[in-house]
Amino acid sequence: MKTKFLLLFLLISSFSIAQDIQFSTKDNDLKLATLPYYNYGRGLGLTSPDSIFQLNIRFRMQNRLGYLNNEDQDDAFEGQVRRLRLRFDGYVGNPKFLYAIQLSFAPGDVGEIEAGENINIIRDAVMFYRPNKHWSFAFGQTKLPGNRQRVNSSGALQLTDRSINNARFNIDRDFGFQTYFLNEKKDKFSYNLKSAISTGNGRNVTKSPDDGFALTGRMELFPLGAFSKDGTNFEGDIAREQKPKLLLAGTFQRNVKARQTQGQLGSDLFEKRTMESVFVDAMLKYNGWALMSSYMNRTSENPFTFNPEDATDFNYVYVGEGFDYQLSYIFSTNYEVIGRFSTQKVNEDIREFTPHTKQYSIGLTKYFWEHAFKIQSEFTLDDLTYFDGSSKTNWYIRFQVEIGI
Repeated sequence: MKTKFLLLFLLISSFSIAQDIQFSTKDNDLKLATLPYYNYGRGLGLTSPDSIFQLNIRFRMQNRLGYLNNEDQDDAFEGQVRRLRLRFDGYVGNPKFLYAIQLSFAPGDVGEIEAGENINIIRDAVMFYRPNKHWSFAFGQTKLPGNRQRVNSSGALQLTDRSINNARFNIDRDFGFQTYFLNEKKDKFSYNLKSAISTGNGRNVTKSPDDGFALTGRMELFPLGAFSKDGTNFEGDIAREQKPKLLLAGTFQRNVKARQTQGQLGSDLFEKRTMESVFVDAMLKYNGWALMSSYMNRTSENPFTFNPEDATDFNYVYVGEGFDYQLSYIFSTNYEVIGRFSTQKVNEDIREFTPHTKQYSIGLTKYFWEHAFKIQSEFTLDDLTYFDGSSKTNWYIRFQVEIGI
């Protein structure tokens, strides 16, 4: 019944695209006075003399240094290029027909190279048809309209990474069709509707085809009007809202016959499982203050799967729920202080094999050019509580520099 209801929602509703790939009228303006044009605020742009195509080039890089202290392990340092991304977007023939490509090159972005599998550098490869400023239709691979923090670019975060709940419960990228309707108004009640029909297998899957699929629907409400400078798409109130701005949103996904432990992510299951995910988000910004809160949940009727050749070998859907709370304030000097608290409780079915977790994070960020050039520092502590009553405490300190155009 839920599947039929969501299919009906997908056919009659509209919805918005992931925020790593954003388009608005000003991004593809036909009224360009000189060609080529250069727009460093949104990358480096080129438009052909006859205006039949436009290309915008962007890059971003995250360099990270960290110190790790985990119980039962030796202390360790980490130094890595956490993310290295190259993006291309624009239009071909007509500004109503757009494209977006994003490639990743850092080892942690590409993922582990498995025998018989292709290297996984493609993050986004998607085409759009935008008949007007409200409606857009997409086909290809990109982020699904999931929870707020995951939809935001990793370059638009206040801390060095997303929360533990995003790591376990988010629905990430997928290949399929998306439709969206944006109806944001500056000082009036506004809303966005978003939906997707996708494979449910995640990013760049080259395994054998199957009969699984995922249905995703999201609604975003702006009771006090839209945020300044697309403020829902980045954390922190770097726009310093002159009036309070509030976002209330919810997402539901049903992933039918999923092949991985986290739906679009995770390790392979021995049998396919159907799982459902629920996300609820709230964001409030005013005068340098920013508050974010979210709830995430994944369920599956029978989360365990067993190796048919070895009954002692098993895997399971990561089922459970979590809450995130994040508060920040940015000073006139563009220094920002951030605090985040997350709780994660796993379902009793898998409680014996994975712990409950609480995560505490504090951070200090210096913005030089908004989120495009910033220096971040963070201290995070994880409290893990296991089924047998034992517990562990792990912590890390990170220093990270983000730069891009």
